[in-house]
Amino acid sequence: MDQASYLWVRASGHVHCVQATWVYRRDIDHGGLRRMHENLAHGLLGRRVEPSPLPGGRHRWVAWHDLPRLDVCPSAWDPSVVADWFDERAHTPVDPEFGPCWHLAVLPIENYGTAISLVASHTVVDGIGLSLAVRDAVNGIRHDFGYPPPHSRRRRRALAEDARLTARALPEVGRALGGMVKVAVQNRPSLGRRTDAATPAPRPAGDRPVTVPTAAIYLDLAEWDACAARLGGTSNVLLAGFAAKLAERFGRHRAADELVTLSYPVNDRTANDLRANALKGIDFAISPANVTTDLRGTRRHIKQALAEGLGKFADQERVFPLTPFVPKAVVRKLPLGALNAADRPVGCSNCGELDEAVTQADGTQADYFSLRMVEQNLTEKSPELVNGELFVGSGRVAGKIFLTLRSYRPGADNSRRALQDQAVSTLADFGLAGFVE
Repeated sequence: MDQASYLWVRASGHVHCVQATWVYRRDIDHGGLRRMHENLAHGLLGRRVEPSPLPGGRHRWVAWHDLPRLDVCPSAWDPSVVADWFDERAHTPVDPEFGPCWHLAVLPIENYGTAISLVASHTVVDGIGLSLAVRDAVNGIRHDFGYPPPHSRRRRRALAEDARLTARALPEVGRALGGMVKVAVQNRPSLGRRTDAATPAPRPAGDRPVTVPTAAIYLDLAEWDACAARLGGTSNVLLAGFAAKLAERFGRHRAADELVTLSYPVNDRTANDLRANALKGIDFAISPANVTTDLRGTRRHIKQALAEGLGKFADQERVFPLTPFVPKAVVRKLPLGALNAADRPVGCSNCGELDEAVTQADGTQADYFSLRMVEQNLTEKSPELVNGELFVGSGRVAGKIFLTLRSYRPGADNSRRALQDQAVSTLADFGLAGFVE
């Protein structure tokens, strides 16, 4: 999956990232922040991709302990535009091969406090991995994963080593070719799906850059859990219900059965896990009809769908050995995660319980912390956007739950305010309210 992520970046030019944000209602301890900054270069972020010189060869991780500059904004911004600054930082370039793979920045907020942004390439680390990297950096823990320095192999040696690795992997490649048929059958369009889902919406001439609006909402954790219990669900099920109801407002339900397809990454990161993307992606459909009054049926459906979906993902994993051999021309035409493609899917990612250390960028607890997915270099013709996009992320930490949102609808009002209004109205349907960023 990590090599597939890298190949997508190179083929498409689109860089998928994870962004951590902190907001302090006071000035921060800059010394504490500098310590975290320095320690981040000696964990999961202290590496980058070195491609194999062999066509079809496996790429590898190499050490990268160079420290990106800590960007401190020289002037304070008004509190009302802090979200714009987070977006600006989200689009400050990162590169998983040439670096920087990540960057950290600080913004003084007029008569309020301080905002902090950390952006990292999703090819190098996923959301849970980034939270672990921050936790260790805050706690002063540095790692040596034994990665070689960049360009430590002569080309002849690299070709020989990678050729041997490729030859040993040929049996897996053969089995993967056989597994392609099963995966293709699983992912064929169903008869109940919208026939217009693959047709791009009308767009203006040209291929203009697009900034997908984002928003964050912070809720009291006790109130969120009380709502989940009142409706007969769990925190995870309530998140799915919220995502489905929000999707209904955005018209991302299937015409034939009114169900909403959730694209659900399940994290399976283990101790000492060095994968960048320790995820299993599955899709399942739920009805938004009754989620605001009763989550029991949704809870049963999700439990069953997860069990079945993880079994299907095992079949998809068998195809992964083919990744190095997929031509860029093919990759370029497919959105990342195309093996799990469904019509008008809604991303729904739950980071679960996070260590409170992740909120302590300067060594003390921030008032607001979030993790969100961001994407760089998207245009109107990007495969991710031709049929629109909706993504909901979540995490629980320090007595709060954060909801991070991103949405794009071709030809519609794609302002942050429109996204915030729809999200706030959807929360109100559940009897919930929170602080909107």
